[in-house]
Amino acid sequence: MSKTHTTKRDARRAARARRRLYTRIITIAIIAVVLVAAIWLVTNALKPSTAAGLKATQSKASNSIPTRGGPTPELVGTKQYASAPPMVIDVSKQYFANVKMVKGGEFVIQLYPDKAPITVNSFVFLAQNGFFDGVTFHRVLEGFMAQGGDPTGTGSGGPGYSFVNETNDLTFDKAGMVAMANSGRDTNGSQFFIMFGAYGLSESDYTIFGQVISGMDVVNGITRRDPDLRPSFTGDVIESITVTEK
Repeated sequence: MSKTHTTKRDARRAARARRRLYTRIITIAIIAVVLVAAIWLVTNALKPSTAAGLKATQSKASNSIPTRGGPTPELVGTKQYASAPPMVIDVSKQYFANVKMVKGGEFVIQLYPDKAPITVNSFVFLAQNGFFDGVTFHRVLEGFMAQGGDPTGTGSGGPGYSFVNETNDLTFDKAGMVAMANSGRDTNGSQFFIMFGAYGLSESDYTIFGQVISGMDVVNGITRRDPDLRPSFTGDVIESITVTEK
């Protein structure tokens, strides 16, 4: 065989080898693209879109109990805070508020953090910071309830912030039920009231967050006072409220 024929044959073999190499490279590239596309499709099929995930997270956060801890809200005046407090309670624990009166006598309120966590948290925060010390029961109506928690003693004061109503399965079906007073739904602050007996109030209008479990005789002995009659005396004064956690 001549040298010319050998060179041509070698050239053809080299060309075929290159074509086979190119074919393999293209095939591998196509397979890689297909695999990447398949993985991307499977991964995105198993998780929500970014917008949907963000919406679900935001919805869950808005309906859940705030995380415990955080900075204490700034005092902007006498018993006035710039904002609602951070979460200071543990909703898995029990809380009891011992209310001591200046004129003598004490009573204990069992708080229900599992039923009204935001409300109980605010009450505990205020009590721990001495907010209720020296505050009166300014509105006490026979056969109805004793209302206190207003630092001004006028019925229009509060802590400087407000928070939402919390709906639960508690009802005004017995004496000693403790609930938030307000000027309309979602305007809760520091004023609360204690029932002298069962009463036909709407639970959707007022958040029940506790029950007097001892010392109801002291509650019944709180001096009656109707602000509408413009009394010349102040209401019975709270000396202190001490909260214990169990």
